[in-house]
Amino acid sequence: MHPRRLSELRSGPWAVMAVITAGALTASGCTGAASSGADTVLTVASSADVTTLDPVASFSTEAMYLGNIYEPLLWKNPSGSAHAYSPAIATSWKKSADARTWTFTIRHGVTFHDGTRVDAQAVRSSILAAQKNGGASFIWAPLKSIDTPDSYTVVMHLKYAAAMDLIASSTYGAWIVSPKALKAAAGDKTYYNRAGTDGGTGPYRLASYHSGKELVLRRAGTYWNTAHPATYKTVDVQITSDAVTAQQMLTTGAVDFSTSFPLQNVKSYRKNPDYTVKDYTSPFNYVTFFNTRRKPLNNPLVRRALSYATPYQDIITVGAQGYGTQSHGPVPKGIFPYDSSVPQYHQDLAEAKRLLAKAGYPKGGFSLTLTYASENEAEARFVPLLKDAYAKIGVNLKVTSQRFNQQWQQAKDDPAKAQDMFVLYYWPTYSDAGSDNLYSLYRSSAKPYFNLSYWKDGSYDALIDKAGTYTASDPAKARSLYVQAEKILYAQAPGLSLYDSRAVYVVPKKLSGFEFNENYPFTVFFADLKPAR
Repeated sequence: MHPRRLSELRSGPWAVMAVITAGALTASGCTGAASSGADTVLTVASSADVTTLDPVASFSTEAMYLGNIYEPLLWKNPSGSAHAYSPAIATSWKKSADARTWTFTIRHGVTFHDGTRVDAQAVRSSILAAQKNGGASFIWAPLKSIDTPDSYTVVMHLKYAAAMDLIASSTYGAWIVSPKALKAAAGDKTYYNRAGTDGGTGPYRLASYHSGKELVLRRAGTYWNTAHPATYKTVDVQITSDAVTAQQMLTTGAVDFSTSFPLQNVKSYRKNPDYTVKDYTSPFNYVTFFNTRRKPLNNPLVRRALSYATPYQDIITVGAQGYGTQSHGPVPKGIFPYDSSVPQYHQDLAEAKRLLAKAGYPKGGFSLTLTYASENEAEARFVPLLKDAYAKIGVNLKVTSQRFNQQWQQAKDDPAKAQDMFVLYYWPTYSDAGSDNLYSLYRSSAKPYFNLSYWKDGSYDALIDKAGTYTASDPAKARSLYVQAEKILYAQAPGLSLYDSRAVYVVPKKLSGFEFNENYPFTVFFADLKPAR
């Protein structure tokens, strides 16, 4: 996950949805206007604004819309599916024994919305553009070169073994884009904002966009996936940053579907016969870094004591309104390399006091500073619980709320002057939390990037680096190495793994087809939605 994207989501309209709802909470409605068949309009209230509609540069909440206009080589299926992937632009793929050569067979008979044929050369151009200019260009770091031995075969040669199936199915940086659109957009930064100028292959096209107000999608004239056509001819999205307003729009019939809903109001819908409440695992979780450069947090015994003092279940009850599960380390459930054997801390104040005494602080007697993002309502709810719990072991926690950009800058300027504790809401860029969460959050670095604990451990680094080389060729071995690394995290406690958010949905029974895919947590796939019969 990238700091630019994180900052936008903290301070932008998506913060209302992702923070208030502790996940991609959706409430859906289906009015009479959206029930008569193929030529209907689906009206939607969404908190997802647009940073850019350029599918290459995209790295923010516009994924809500781009996932309906563009397609990757592969779709990553939700955890628990019979198959890990579904074919999209590629119909089949294979890797060499050393996972350094990947071959993709491109689907015949597909055209981009602009009429250009989808072939191997078009795929190659799209991937190279993403590698060079993409908002998530770093996902293509393993890529050395691409060959196209024939019109429908793409061969990727890598610098080192990597899981290109995961990378090729990313929600950022992996859309296959028309070469005509790539060329036109290179000289016109507003190209993708105009109706009918997208370079996708998906079931919808952009009809219009008014910044911060409205985005309209129209069903594509032709779509290769005839077995899965879009029901609604038009999807009219009203962009609103306030979840309460979105709820009002839904309940008054102003919209048929809402992508945001106040989490505290979900409970009443469990008893409403017109709605079904569903919740799923999600890739979002909350962590809190300890500043290991400053006393007394440079002592692992102190960090472990605070880990035992933390009221995890109360934090879930209050912060997540019950829609969360205690984390097993920094890897969220459902995302590789999650493993339930990774140990957890549980609140034990007696053990916390014992460890503090062993560290030379028999009565606590010290103060710590903690910062959290003021725009994150879940953090605002649960941070006071940390303050109260730590007071019980003699630790005074001084809490400051800041805009995330301020919090981020303070943490990166000078670790010696930074906060003692930093609360962070996090998720992986694509569905590999080994190469993202475990690497980004805790691997040593010369300058702080996302490792805002400033912790350095050579054994941990070696395990993380080694594990990454096996993800593609031997996932079980990679997982085993990652679990060993997470056990070091548990023992050294450079941070708190608080909870994994649940993705909670209030779905009207008049609407069918909606499902959540944790690999594309910001996208509602409108082609899946249909009036219930």
